[in-house]
Amino acid sequence: MCGIGGFYIFSASNEQINIHNMLDSLYHRGPDDNGFWRDEKITLGHTRLSIHDISSAGHQPMFSNSGNTVMVFNGEIYNYLSIKNQLIGSYPDLKFKSNSDTEVLVNAIELWGIDKTLEKCIGMFALGVYCRKTKQLILARDRFGEKPLYYGIQNDILGFASELKALKTLKDNGWEFEIDRNSLATYMQYSYIPTPYTIYKNISKLNVGSYIVFEKDGYRKETKYWDSNKVLTQPRYAGTYNEAISELESKIKNTLSMQMQSDVSLGAFLSGGIDSTTIVALMQSMSKDKINTFSIGFNQKEYNEAEHARAVAKHIGTNHTDMYVTERDALDVIPSLACIYDEPFADSSQIPTYLVSKIAKSKVTVSLTGDAGDELFGGYDRYILTEKLYKNKFILRQIKYVPGFLLDSLPSKLYNRANKLKEISQLVTSRSALYDYMSATCKQNMVIGNETIIKPSRFFASDKLGEFQYEELLMFIDSNSYVIDNNLVKVDRAAMANSLETRVPFLDHSIYEFAYSLPMQYKIQGNNGKRILKDLLYKYVPENLVNRPKMGFSVPIAKWLRNDLRSWAESLLEYDKIHQQGYLNAELVIKYWQEHLSGKRDWQFLLWNVLMFQEWLEKTE
Repeated sequence: MCGIGGFYIFSASNEQINIHNMLDSLYHRGPDDNGFWRDEKITLGHTRLSIHDISSAGHQPMFSNSGNTVMVFNGEIYNYLSIKNQLIGSYPDLKFKSNSDTEVLVNAIELWGIDKTLEKCIGMFALGVYCRKTKQLILARDRFGEKPLYYGIQNDILGFASELKALKTLKDNGWEFEIDRNSLATYMQYSYIPTPYTIYKNISKLNVGSYIVFEKDGYRKETKYWDSNKVLTQPRYAGTYNEAISELESKIKNTLSMQMQSDVSLGAFLSGGIDSTTIVALMQSMSKDKINTFSIGFNQKEYNEAEHARAVAKHIGTNHTDMYVTERDALDVIPSLACIYDEPFADSSQIPTYLVSKIAKSKVTVSLTGDAGDELFGGYDRYILTEKLYKNKFILRQIKYVPGFLLDSLPSKLYNRANKLKEISQLVTSRSALYDYMSATCKQNMVIGNETIIKPSRFFASDKLGEFQYEELLMFIDSNSYVIDNNLVKVDRAAMANSLETRVPFLDHSIYEFAYSLPMQYKIQGNNGKRILKDLLYKYVPENLVNRPKMGFSVPIAKWLRNDLRSWAESLLEYDKIHQQGYLNAELVIKYWQEHLSGKRDWQFLLWNVLMFQEWLEKTE
């Protein structure tokens, strides 16, 4: 894993831009090496975390065999050896100086073109590649956006980088960074900012499965080389349930055989849940050595998965390491979160994710994860619940007539549930509106001056819905929003802050396409989600060891805010400070904070969104 960045000047100006500041800001993504290349108006920079061919031959920027094409690359091409053999078969005179996937990729792009090359690639990546003859710069991103890539154009300067903080070094060249209030309002409801938007106007995330060609005059064209919508119209799987289990097992093993390739030490995160346990069990079945596994625990029983993870690790036979997280550990991490995540991000499991990455890095350089299993195989209760709520919309509509004073008199836990039902009762006329509500972490709009909120249900606009059942559409929307902009962002930034590479086997596109070809009853049967994944796992692990209520990778934020985190929170939630900043409604913020402190209400998600924004604002603006 690495950090990339650069700029392209489209005007006649001979302005000099300091690439070193940009590379310094990306050091944590690549502490092993760094380099840059400059030619007339273009500069490409790279920081390296060595995974394949850890020798100096893997140094970047990397040139093609002819010297005409130069590239900076972040990620892994798991099938690069196959691509290399195809290139050698077609071009016998082609010589390679290293054993890196980067050299294979830059030569493939020069010889085959960008479309054919990206179509063949299996992996995760973000890249910038420049042709010295045509003066074209291409930026590209993998199918699911596992690797980040930001870009913007101001003052006739194109800037791009793996992280926003690198682009902010262009302030010295006249770039402005104005907060986008619509993005902020979207963040406040969903805890993340969806692609292609960012917290700043004029800065974008490159769309997943896409590339952009920039000409020397600044003209640009974006092309989507892989479209996740294709699963909406693909043929349904026609095999039996048992055949489907065997095929899924084969596909996961095939993916793992590629993703377990590394010239450095490798392990996996293990929570003891279905997804991570499936990945670890299959990894261990394919390895003659013990797999290194890592987990996080809490002293509060309802949040603690460490004991389950330890029992699972013992059964599978891994070399397991765990760590218990205290309020003190969280307090030590929180001040760093704003810098780690670049823009406001408020999934509180970012804390244990950072900590488990830290302990993993003490033993390995690469770690596999179980992310995306819920979205592909129906693991969230809301998939089942949302459809049930819609089917019972007549009853729900009566709840909206319950007087507000009756709700206000309820204890905190009952109030939260009753109020949620009343809010839902206003939305049951539309499945898309109901989904937007169910997937939001904060329902109140506290942002001053915003005009719109970007809803996940925008994916419902597809005209290719085919024969998808409603639960499956919800899974599809999550796969194209929540997975990309919440889960992958959370893991990538937390891991890379510790110079740890993470890989996500479930997001191999062959597994993704297979999952959406399966009949719905293979994934959700009654109230049982992830049916096929569970039955596959039970071939390796006893059912009673992993069949337990879903916990998620959450933390006791509600309690922490009332205790050890209180003084930190109150330093950010001062009325005068919020009022002067002019972004949030200070009266509402203080109201929710006081209600939470008193125990009258549980506003942990809303408050965490506010606090992460306030911390980000204070640290980065």
